[in-house]
Amino acid sequence: MAEITAALVKELRERTGAGMMDCKKALVEKNGDIEAAIEYLREKGLAAAAKKAGRIASEGLVDAYIHAGGKIGVLIEVNCETDFVAKTDEFRRLVRDLAMHIAAQNPTYVSEDEVPEEVVNKEKEILRAQALNEGKPEKIVDKMVEGRLQKFFAEVCLLNQPFVRDPDITVGQLITNKIASIGENINVRRFQRFVLGEGLEKRVHDLAAEIEALKK
Repeated sequence: MAEITAALVKELRERTGAGMMDCKKALVEKNGDIEAAIEYLREKGLAAAAKKAGRIASEGLVDAYIHAGGKIGVLIEVNCETDFVAKTDEFRRLVRDLAMHIAAQNPTYVSEDEVPEEVVNKEKEILRAQALNEGKPEKIVDKMVEGRLQKFFAEVCLLNQPFVRDPDITVGQLITNKIASIGENINVRRFQRFVLGEGLEKRVHDLAAEIEALKK
C-alpha cells in the first residue's frame, strides 16, 4: 500500500479542486496513483462539483424546522445559483435535512473558517496539555494535537459533522454530492438554533430523548 502523504493530497486538490477528504479517499482507492485518482474523482462527479463551488450562489431558501413539541427550532439559509433550483423538491429536501441535522447535533459554526483564531489556539493549548499529561513524547505531541483538533472541528462545525441520516458521510460531503447531482453551487450561509428556555433561570426539561429521536 503506497503512503498517502499530505503533499500528494494537496497536489490532487490543486489539480481537481475537490475537497481534502475526497482527495485522500481517491488516493487510498487508487493506491497513491494520482492520475487514477483524478479519473476516480471525475467519475464520481466530485471534481466537477468542486469547480461549481467557486460560482456565485445568491438565490436559495430560508427555512425553519421545528421539532415536535416546539422545544427545539432551527432557522437556516442555504444558497444556490438560480431560483429554479431553489424551488425544486431535491433542494428543499436538502435544506430541511440540514435544518433537522442542526437541531439534532447542535453545531456552533458552519465551517472551520468561521472558528475564531483565539478559539482554535485555546483548543490547541488544551489538547497539547492533555497529550503531555498523558505522558506522550514531545516529538509526537504536535501531530497528536492536529489529529485531535480535527475531532474538535467535527464536533463544532456543521460541514465537518457526520450527517445524522448517514454517518458514513459528513455534511460537507452531502452538499458536495448534491452540487454534483443538481449542477449548481450550494452554500450554507448561516443558521440559528433555538432551545426553549435556554439561558433562562428556571428548571430546564431534559431534551436528550427528543434529540435522540431526531437522529432516527
